[in-house]
Amino acid sequence: MKRFVPLENNPEVMSSLVHKLGLSKSLAFHDVYSIDEPDLLAFVPRPAHALLLVFPVSNTYETFRKEEDQSKVEYEGSGPSEPVIWYKQTIGNACGLIGVLHGVSNGRARDHVEPKSDLAKLLDSAIPLKPVDRANLLYESQALETAHQAAAVTGDTAAPSNEDKSDLHYVCFIKSSDNHLWELDGRRKGPLDRGLLGADDDALSEAALQLGVRDFLKREEKAAGGGGELRFSLIALAPTFD
Repeated sequence: MKRFVPLENNPEVMSSLVHKLGLSKSLAFHDVYSIDEPDLLAFVPRPAHALLLVFPVSNTYETFRKEEDQSKVEYEGSGPSEPVIWYKQTIGNACGLIGVLHGVSNGRARDHVEPKSDLAKLLDSAIPLKPVDRANLLYESQALETAHQAAAVTGDTAAPSNEDKSDLHYVCFIKSSDNHLWELDGRRKGPLDRGLLGADDDALSEAALQLGVRDFLKREEKAAGGGGELRFSLIALAPTFD
């Protein structure tokens, strides 16, 4: 199996990756320092089109994931009528890349993809494909691999080896064009519709946080007495600072 160097959950790293692929520089990733304090939330430009959450793959999370997925069938959606574009992950250590792709491929963010860019070409090729063929497209994409390698060495810490195993995982939350909050994770059986948002709610609105990120936090906090982990960080895809 092909393995990539894990990406640092750093807004500069993620922004450099998506800009290299072809997302307009009118959007960028930003740190979310708190989801509880309005003064800190105010530092994030709005609207937030996507959230990228990185968290420890704890026993609590794995138990929840397996229980929730048990009753679900493997997603087989494809084509322009899909409510969201979902990518199955088949590359080791690529959950950060898959998360970023989910963020820029869906909702209003997709409107900011530069025509004829590598990202635009990838989307055009991916949309008609079923999940397995879509995963193979990503697996074989030299443009993706090159952009990922360039981004992986730009973080604040020394890049690990592609053979290193990370205990951290990335999940993306996006607001779709029909005002639903979707959880997109390439390790799951498909995209997860977490509920309806208001027309004016973005991915960082209180309604979206209640349906998405806060659920992760509540599960781990509840398990904290028995060893739950609270190492979470969050970045948002939103307008670039003027």
